[in-house]
Amino acid sequence: MSAVQAAALRDGGLAPVEEVRPGIWTVAVPFRRGAADATLAYLLDGTDGSVTVVDPGWSADGDLTELAGGLRAMGRTLDDVGFVAVTHLHADHLGAAAALRQVSGAPIGMHAAEVRALEHEREDAAANEADLATWGLPEDLRDGVSAAWGSGRRVGLGAARPPYSDVLLDDGDLLPIAGRSVRALATPGHTRGHLCFVDEVDGLLFTGDHVLPRINSGIGLGGRGPTNPLRDFLASLARLEGYGALEVCPGHEYRFVDVVPRTRALAEHRAERSRHVAAALDALDRPTLYEVASRVPFSGGIETMTGFLLASALTQTAFHADLLGRSDEIRPA
Repeated sequence: MSAVQAAALRDGGLAPVEEVRPGIWTVAVPFRRGAADATLAYLLDGTDGSVTVVDPGWSADGDLTELAGGLRAMGRTLDDVGFVAVTHLHADHLGAAAALRQVSGAPIGMHAAEVRALEHEREDAAANEADLATWGLPEDLRDGVSAAWGSGRRVGLGAARPPYSDVLLDDGDLLPIAGRSVRALATPGHTRGHLCFVDEVDGLLFTGDHVLPRINSGIGLGGRGPTNPLRDFLASLARLEGYGALEVCPGHEYRFVDVVPRTRALAEHRAERSRHVAAALDALDRPTLYEVASRVPFSGGIETMTGFLLASALTQTAFHADLLGRSDEIRPA
């Protein structure tokens, strides 16, 4: 575990720039100026002097202060950035990519499913709006959920505009880093095209939001598609079984070792949720989705949730019901 990152998280501050391996550094990029919450960006030095940035973090206004500071620590500048690899489309991971490309000329790479989700987010938002009308939400909660999940929802890229990606990365692709062997590993679930990056030579596994040391990441937060994101997520957790020897470099919180117990804990957390959904369906006669979710012990209780958190809890309840093969037992409101 990174002691300095864990201490910063405990004390409510930003973790300092830290060298993870020779020529591989991590930089905490805050969600907004003055915030303690941060994305962990990773800077990988190539033998040709260029730097690859994995998940450059948030930048609503093009500010690259933290990334520039991390590059200075490794003897590089923004001009040395040669590639930007992104695990997934969320603004706290992708948000600074366009500004970094503008400054350095470096191409951005991510999965095609993330690009599709960004290109179709308005259509997806309209479909979300239609769905939430069937959830049986109390009247006083509907506007907040609609604004967060339906027609008002935006993935959130600040001033970024297409093309969102210059290079489409797929499962098994090697990142263009001179002298290093880092390959993409498809891990859908959190979003449709989420990628991890595997560096077996240096013993590192960059997990984005797929696996975090303490947080249970949300599911299905990256566009609509034909598969159940929960089923995808569980399969993606299983894909990491062979990487227990690697140090985990997550998108948030702190680095840690032995990903396998963590993936198994995450899978058990989801299994427990499925058991609660099954029990609710057993106890209720043709309930609405909100009535089912009200019997699932979400952190803090569903009665405390509004907006995005409530929408996420409801959609995840729907994913569990589908995984159980019991979606038809839920009554549209």
